[in-house]
Amino acid sequence: MLHVLPAQFKNCQAISSIYNYYVETSTATFALENETLGERELWFREHFEAALPVIVAELEGSIIGFASLSFYHQRCGYKKTVEASIYIDHNFLQRGFGRALMQELMTAAAGCGYHAVLGLICSENLGSVKLMRQFGFEDVGCLREVGNKFDRWLDVQLLQRIL
Repeated sequence: MLHVLPAQFKNCQAISSIYNYYVETSTATFALENETLGERELWFREHFEAALPVIVAELEGSIIGFASLSFYHQRCGYKKTVEASIYIDHNFLQRGFGRALMQELMTAAAGCGYHAVLGLICSENLGSVKLMRQFGFEDVGCLREVGNKFDRWLDVQLLQRIL
């Protein structure tokens, strides 16, 4: 049975491993180098101190996915706008775990009093775009060729949901 719960500091290794798979193999992130455990721990501390939700999906005692909200921009006028991120262990895709994380993430966003949630997704990641649309996100634009990974220029699809 899947459990979706608030992440704990001890989950940083699992979160980092899931994320680093996508760094190496996909355009789900435009990071070009694997993150270290220390970098993920710092990220987690910063999210915790800012009261930004980080949640994990646990299946049979193992972390198989995570989701988070991050501030969209550092300027104060944007403080009620956050960006959603979801990553699922590649061995567990297409089983509804992303939907479970997204549901909890949107509940958390509303509970925290955020006004707008954004998705910035590489346009070739059709599954991620579809998931966000299923949760009421609307297409609001496309940034052409703003990322470069695997020797290709990549577009970023902008999606938005007003809470």
